[in-house]
Amino acid sequence: MTTRENTRRIHVGGVSLGGGAPVRIQSMTTTKTSDVEKTLQQIAALKSAGCEIVRVAVADEADAAAVKRVAAECGLPLVADIHFSYKLAVAAIENGAHKVRINPGNIGGEEKIRYVADCVKAHGIPVRVGANTGSIEPHFLAKYGRTPEALVESALFNVAALEKFGVQDIAISVKASDVPMTVNSYLLLANRTSYPLHVGVTEAGTTASGIVKSAVGIGSLLLQGVGDTLRVSLTDDPVQEVYAAKRILQACALEEDYVEVVSCPTCGRCGWDSMDLAREVSDFVLPYKKKAKVAVMGCVVNGPGEAKDADLGIAGGNGYCLLFKKGEPYLKVEAARARETFLQELKELLGDGQNA
Repeated sequence: MTTRENTRRIHVGGVSLGGGAPVRIQSMTTTKTSDVEKTLQQIAALKSAGCEIVRVAVADEADAAAVKRVAAECGLPLVADIHFSYKLAVAAIENGAHKVRINPGNIGGEEKIRYVADCVKAHGIPVRVGANTGSIEPHFLAKYGRTPEALVESALFNVAALEKFGVQDIAISVKASDVPMTVNSYLLLANRTSYPLHVGVTEAGTTASGIVKSAVGIGSLLLQGVGDTLRVSLTDDPVQEVYAAKRILQACALEEDYVEVVSCPTCGRCGWDSMDLAREVSDFVLPYKKKAKVAVMGCVVNGPGEAKDADLGIAGGNGYCLLFKKGEPYLKVEAARARETFLQELKELLGDGQNA
């Protein structure tokens, strides 16, 4: 099986992808691309959240024309997402897209594929061939049914259509909304190709269920060494996709410079609102690129002892809270002042470590 250390390396704008490069976080705008101001505003928010590659929909000529300004001003490598039209693909490339997402099977016959392939090569950009359970080629669907084999064969069939005309900088995705099918498809694909893989669970759903499905699917692949870039697909503000992706990478130990927050589930011994503080602390530390560990614990039973390696921690008591560093208590405060005091100590610990 080809793992991320051994996949081919491609470049999306100035961002390397595959061949042992860090797993890259992607998201996609929800704005109409031709509304350039709104699109740039959303991309700015995504970049601030930690997005490394951004994709925009190119549905018509106005969108393709807008790619020129968006690519020039957004500050992130820009991927143009095109379906059914080779002309839009060529226009987006000529207007400065750093990568295109196409499915050769739905943009026309060989001459149209050749036209796009020649344009891709002329501009030196990569292509993502995206296959999902809704776009399996009919002959593979008839042969295998709706299975990982059909999905992988369909993706490789479309890759071959580009390889025929000399395109070599390719990334592949084989997504399904079914988590086991997604995982099995990517594992099968990793045994068939050395191209870098864009992993994700498509149409994962709304925030809560979508994050769970994505974490299970993407996380299990990453832990097996499969996946060079990822997108968490949520029916939500795309900024939430980026935050979820970061947390998946952190949980898989694929991101080192982040603030880990540990917190207990609380029980009847907890005499203060540690849950609310834990949520606030988790949101507060997300923008920080700094290796640190912070603990928010309900009581002294799970306090300094179980979080003795935390750079900063807090545990509750009878009307008061105890702050500690590396398991050693250093400050006792009234429970009513605990939140304010702890957040101030946290700001001093983290300093100037934000992404932006």
